[in-house]
Amino acid sequence: MNTQPITPERELDWEDTIQNDSAVGVLLPEGTYSFVVTAVERARHPGSAKLPPCKKIILTLSLADEAGNAGQVKHNLFLHSKCEGLLCAFFLAIGLRRHGEPLRMSWNIVGRRGRCKVSQRSYTGSDGAERKANDIAQFLEPPETPAPAQTYQYPAAPAPQGYPAAQPAPVQQAASVPQQTALPLPRQNPWAQR
Repeated sequence: MNTQPITPERELDWEDTIQNDSAVGVLLPEGTYSFVVTAVERARHPGSAKLPPCKKIILTLSLADEAGNAGQVKHNLFLHSKCEGLLCAFFLAIGLRRHGEPLRMSWNIVGRRGRCKVSQRSYTGSDGAERKANDIAQFLEPPETPAPAQTYQYPAAPAPQGYPAAQPAPVQQAASVPQQTALPLPRQNPWAQR
């Protein structure tokens, strides 16, 4: 278990003090993790038996779970129509997309947060030794946000005799997008005499 806090990346000065061991290369147990996108790199996939040559994004994700396990994983997102579902799942996980809605991809996402399932895969290293590495198995949808609270409207008090009864004010739902509610101010001449 690695209990080092996740800190943002930064350039070190020539005489900076260093103390944190690298979280890269730490094998995390399989499970559900929160992640923060710490780096985005544009690259090119040369092609393989499964996927033709295409652009790709290499994400560096800092992971942490509730048990205190923490580490980093690099994950490739391939910009190809075969992988569109995986791209949609990633943007859904970081809160930039909703189901069924089109999204123009933007890679200005460093600092975005989400949740994912992490798995382990075995491979043979260049030296012939069997090793294990972490993979992102699935990006998870963010939890649903609760519906806005309903406002309670008090019953109207009876009007005194001789006055018309008050009409209840209409209840307005909060708009999801701020809208201009006032007219713009008229232009003022700064050279006019006051």
